[in-house]
Amino acid sequence: MRTKTEHPVGDIDADADKHAARVLVVEDEPNIRELVCLHLGLEGYTCEGLADGHLALERAEQERFDLLVLDVMIPGLDGLSVCRAVRSGRANRDVPILILTARTEESDKVLGLESGADDYLTKPFGVRELVARVRALLRRPRRTPAPAAAGANGSEVGPPVRVHDVEIDPARRRVRIAGRDVELTDQEFRLLYLLATHAGIVFSREALLARIWRGDTFVTVRSVDTLVKRLRRRIESDPAQPRFLLTVWGVGYKFADV
Repeated sequence: MRTKTEHPVGDIDADADKHAARVLVVEDEPNIRELVCLHLGLEGYTCEGLADGHLALERAEQERFDLLVLDVMIPGLDGLSVCRAVRSGRANRDVPILILTARTEESDKVLGLESGADDYLTKPFGVRELVARVRALLRRPRRTPAPAAAGANGSEVGPPVRVHDVEIDPARRRVRIAGRDVELTDQEFRLLYLLATHAGIVFSREALLARIWRGDTFVTVRSVDTLVKRLRRRIESDPAQPRFLLTVWGVGYKFADV
């Protein structure tokens, strides 16, 4: 089942997130799906609604969207499986993904984020909060808006990012903090870039270990703590009271929210 909602916008907002953004809403409860599409449509977004995970993945493989809103418990293929499949695909591997879930346990939320989601919203949710989270996600730069250039070692180079006082240019391997150049090791650079491009998103130590060390079997989760401490000494004015690299006790680390 599909639901499309399009509303003309009378006053064009200056925000880039309102310029014909296309949103795929995957929710099997018709009332919730239609409510989400209605209010995002009123914001000027173009919404397509689906109720099945397999259909959603098929659409995500066919067309490029600006945002995916995924319910966890959907028929055919659950939302987390859709999320992981989209992240490993091509057309929308960099699309912002907002997870809707009735589960309130912290472990469930962390699982969603580690499956590739950028944010989550717990049911029941308020329309104003939904719209605010969608706006925030659409303001973030997409990780690979065009085919990535290759670095000197053959690895992909993502787009530049600027968040708070931190500027990161992967192509030039340059980091500036409040206008000041900062020299980082390769691991420090990759950790900072990963967290900064997912500002506000919590990564467990295990997830960072897999992303930064890339399967090295001779390191442990304590290596993550050591790397974070080193990076804080380089980018924080007071490493004991960090502004950028924040600890989420019992879970892991995140870059300060946008």
